[in-house]
Amino acid sequence: MEEKKRLRQLIKEKRDQLTWQQVEEYSDKIAAQLFALPQYRSAQTVMYFLHFGKEVMTQKMVLESFAHGKRVVAPKTVKEGRQLLLAEITNLEEDLTPGPWNIPEPKVDILPQVDPQEIDFVVAPGLAFDEKGNRLGYGAGYYDRFFPRLRPGVPLVAVAFELQILDNIPVEPWDKQVDMVITEKRVIRCRK
Repeated sequence: MEEKKRLRQLIKEKRDQLTWQQVEEYSDKIAAQLFALPQYRSAQTVMYFLHFGKEVMTQKMVLESFAHGKRVVAPKTVKEGRQLLLAEITNLEEDLTPGPWNIPEPKVDILPQVDPQEIDFVVAPGLAFDEKGNRLGYGAGYYDRFFPRLRPGVPLVAVAFELQILDNIPVEPWDKQVDMVITEKRVIRCRK
Protein backbone atom coordinates (compact mmCIF):
# COMPACT_ATOMS: atom_id res chain seq x y z
CA MET A 1 0.00 0.00 0.00
CA GLU A 2 2.90 2.36 0.76
CA GLU A 3 4.34 1.63 -2.69
CA LYS A 4 1.01 2.53 -4.33
CA LYS A 5 0.86 5.75 -2.32
CA ARG A 6 4.38 6.67 -3.42
CA LEU A 7 3.61 5.92 -7.08
CA ARG A 8 0.39 7.99 -6.96
CA GLN A 9 2.33 10.98 -5.65
CA LEU A 10 5.10 10.55 -8.21
CA ILE A 11 2.74 10.27 -11.21
CA LYS A 12 0.58 13.21 -10.05
CA GLU A 13 3.71 15.37 -9.79
CA LYS A 14 4.95 14.30 -13.24
CA ARG A 15 1.52 14.85 -14.82
CA ASP A 16 1.17 18.27 -13.20
CA GLN A 17 4.41 19.32 -14.90
CA LEU A 18 2.75 19.02 -18.32
CA THR A 19 1.73 22.34 -19.82
CA TRP A 20 -1.95 22.87 -20.66
CA GLN A 21 -0.91 22.98 -24.32
CA GLN A 22 0.68 19.51 -23.98
CA VAL A 23 -2.39 18.17 -22.17
CA GLU A 24 -4.61 19.36 -25.02
CA GLU A 25 -2.30 18.20 -27.81
CA TYR A 26 -1.77 14.73 -26.26
CA SER A 27 -5.49 14.40 -25.50
CA ASP A 28 -6.32 15.08 -29.17
CA LYS A 29 -3.86 12.37 -30.29
CA ILE A 30 -5.34 9.91 -27.78
CA ALA A 31 -8.89 10.72 -28.93
CA ALA A 32 -8.01 10.10 -32.60
CA GLN A 33 -6.67 6.63 -31.74
CA LEU A 34 -9.66 5.83 -29.54
CA PHE A 35 -12.17 6.81 -32.24
CA ALA A 36 -10.35 4.59 -34.76
CA LEU A 37 -10.84 1.44 -32.66
CA PRO A 38 -13.36 -1.03 -34.15
CA GLN A 39 -14.65 -1.67 -30.61
CA TYR A 40 -15.50 2.02 -30.24
CA ARG A 41 -17.01 2.26 -33.72
CA SER A 42 -19.37 -0.67 -33.11
CA ALA A 43 -20.39 0.50 -29.60
CA GLN A 44 -23.76 2.17 -29.19
CA THR A 45 -23.44 3.16 -25.51
CA VAL A 46 -20.09 4.55 -24.37
CA MET A 47 -19.20 5.30 -20.76
CA TYR A 48 -16.66 8.07 -20.08
CA PHE A 49 -15.06 9.23 -16.88
CA LEU A 50 -15.12 13.03 -16.81
CA HIS A 51 -11.66 14.50 -16.43
CA PHE A 52 -10.43 16.96 -13.84
CA GLY A 53 -7.07 18.67 -13.47
CA LYS A 54 -4.45 17.55 -15.96
CA GLU A 55 -6.07 14.24 -16.85
CA VAL A 56 -6.68 13.29 -20.49
CA MET A 57 -9.41 15.69 -21.64
CA THR A 58 -12.39 13.36 -21.95
CA GLN A 59 -15.05 16.10 -22.15
CA LYS A 60 -13.79 16.91 -25.67
CA MET A 61 -14.16 13.21 -26.53
CA VAL A 62 -17.71 13.24 -25.19
CA LEU A 63 -18.59 16.04 -27.61
CA GLU A 64 -17.14 13.99 -30.48
CA SER A 65 -19.11 10.94 -29.36
CA PHE A 66 -22.30 13.00 -29.46
CA ALA A 67 -21.38 13.91 -33.06
CA HIS A 68 -20.77 10.19 -33.80
CA GLY A 69 -24.34 9.47 -32.68
CA LYS A 70 -23.26 7.54 -29.58
CA ARG A 71 -25.30 7.32 -26.40
CA VAL A 72 -22.96 8.72 -23.72
CA VAL A 73 -23.01 7.70 -20.08
CA ALA A 74 -21.04 9.22 -17.19
CA PRO A 75 -20.60 8.17 -13.55
CA LYS A 76 -21.59 9.84 -10.31
CA THR A 77 -19.77 8.73 -7.18
CA VAL A 78 -21.83 7.62 -4.22
CA LYS A 79 -19.64 7.75 -1.12
CA GLU A 80 -21.77 5.23 0.81
CA GLY A 81 -20.50 1.87 -0.39
CA ARG A 82 -18.12 3.60 -2.81
CA GLN A 83 -20.37 2.93 -5.80
CA LEU A 84 -20.82 4.54 -9.20
CA LEU A 85 -24.28 5.54 -10.45
CA LEU A 86 -24.59 5.99 -14.19
CA ALA A 87 -26.64 8.55 -16.08
CA GLU A 88 -27.02 9.37 -19.75
CA ILE A 89 -25.77 12.82 -20.69
CA THR A 90 -26.63 14.76 -23.83
CA ASN A 91 -25.32 18.24 -22.96
CA LEU A 92 -22.08 19.00 -21.10
CA GLU A 93 -23.25 22.44 -19.90
CA GLU A 94 -26.68 21.45 -18.62
CA ASP A 95 -26.24 17.85 -17.47
CA LEU A 96 -23.18 18.14 -15.21
CA THR A 97 -22.49 19.53 -11.77
CA PRO A 98 -19.31 19.49 -9.59
CA GLY A 99 -19.13 16.33 -7.47
CA PRO A 100 -17.51 15.71 -4.06
CA TRP A 101 -13.93 16.19 -5.36
CA ASN A 102 -14.96 18.91 -7.81
CA ILE A 103 -15.03 16.30 -10.60
CA PRO A 104 -17.90 16.94 -13.04
CA GLU A 105 -20.74 14.47 -12.48
CA PRO A 106 -24.13 13.93 -14.09
CA LYS A 107 -27.19 15.28 -12.31
CA VAL A 108 -28.57 11.80 -11.59
CA ASP A 109 -31.73 13.16 -9.95
CA ILE A 110 -32.96 14.65 -13.26
CA LEU A 111 -31.22 12.51 -15.91
CA PRO A 112 -32.11 8.98 -17.07
CA GLN A 113 -30.14 6.45 -15.05
CA VAL A 114 -28.42 3.67 -16.97
CA ASP A 115 -27.90 0.01 -16.03
CA PRO A 116 -24.20 -1.02 -16.33
CA GLN A 117 -25.39 -3.96 -18.47
CA GLU A 118 -26.29 -1.47 -21.23
CA ILE A 119 -22.68 -0.24 -21.63
CA ASP A 120 -20.80 -1.37 -24.77
CA PHE A 121 -17.46 0.41 -24.25
CA VAL A 122 -15.77 1.99 -21.20
CA VAL A 123 -13.21 4.79 -21.19
CA ALA A 124 -11.54 4.16 -17.84
CA PRO A 125 -9.51 6.50 -15.64
CA GLY A 126 -6.37 5.78 -13.68
CA LEU A 127 -3.22 7.42 -12.41
CA ALA A 128 -0.81 4.85 -13.83
CA PHE A 129 -0.82 1.65 -15.87
CA ASP A 130 1.58 -1.04 -16.98
CA GLU A 131 1.60 -2.90 -20.30
CA LYS A 132 -0.18 -5.89 -18.73
CA GLY A 133 -3.25 -3.72 -18.10
CA ASN A 134 -2.72 -3.32 -14.38
CA ARG A 135 -4.21 -0.05 -13.22
CA LEU A 136 -3.33 2.25 -10.33
CA GLY A 137 -6.44 4.24 -9.47
CA TYR A 138 -6.85 7.07 -7.00
CA GLY A 139 -7.21 4.61 -4.13
CA ALA A 140 -10.93 4.56 -3.33
CA GLY A 141 -11.81 1.46 -5.39
CA TYR A 142 -14.90 2.87 -7.15
CA TYR A 143 -13.96 1.43 -10.55
CA ASP A 144 -12.70 -1.92 -9.18
CA ARG A 145 -16.15 -2.34 -7.60
CA PHE A 146 -17.88 -1.15 -10.77
CA PHE A 147 -16.18 -3.20 -13.52
CA PRO A 148 -17.70 -6.56 -12.44
CA ARG A 149 -21.19 -5.05 -12.92
CA LEU A 150 -20.58 -4.76 -16.69
CA ARG A 151 -21.42 -7.48 -19.22
CA PRO A 152 -18.50 -9.89 -19.75
CA GLY A 153 -16.29 -8.81 -22.64
CA VAL A 154 -17.10 -5.09 -22.58
CA PRO A 155 -13.82 -3.38 -23.60
CA LEU A 156 -12.17 -1.45 -20.76
CA VAL A 157 -10.00 1.14 -22.46
CA ALA A 158 -7.85 3.45 -20.38
CA VAL A 159 -6.62 6.79 -21.67
CA ALA A 160 -3.39 8.13 -20.20
CA PHE A 161 -0.29 10.10 -21.07
CA GLU A 162 2.86 8.14 -21.89
CA LEU A 163 4.43 9.38 -18.62
CA GLN A 164 1.72 7.41 -16.75
CA ILE A 165 2.97 4.07 -18.13
CA LEU A 166 5.16 2.22 -15.64
CA ASP A 167 7.10 -1.04 -15.91
CA ASN A 168 5.11 -2.59 -13.12
CA ILE A 169 2.06 -1.68 -11.05
CA PRO A 170 1.74 -3.37 -7.65
CA VAL A 171 -1.59 -5.25 -7.62
CA GLU A 172 -4.01 -6.54 -5.03
CA PRO A 173 -6.34 -9.51 -5.67
CA TRP A 174 -9.34 -7.16 -6.13
CA ASP A 175 -7.63 -4.87 -8.67
CA LYS A 176 -9.17 -5.13 -12.13
CA GLN A 177 -7.14 -4.91 -15.33
CA VAL A 178 -7.97 -2.90 -18.44
CA ASP A 179 -7.92 -4.37 -21.96
CA MET A 180 -6.10 -1.48 -23.61
CA VAL A 181 -4.27 1.70 -22.71
CA ILE A 182 -4.12 4.52 -25.24
CA THR A 183 -1.42 7.16 -24.89
CA GLU A 184 -0.42 10.00 -27.21
CA LYS A 185 2.23 7.64 -28.66
CA ARG A 186 0.61 4.20 -28.92
CA VAL A 187 -2.21 1.76 -28.28
CA ILE A 188 -1.13 -0.88 -25.75
CA ARG A 189 -3.18 -4.05 -26.17
CA CYS A 190 -2.92 -5.63 -22.75
CA ARG A 191 -5.00 -8.75 -23.29
CA LYS A 192 -5.09 -10.71 -26.50
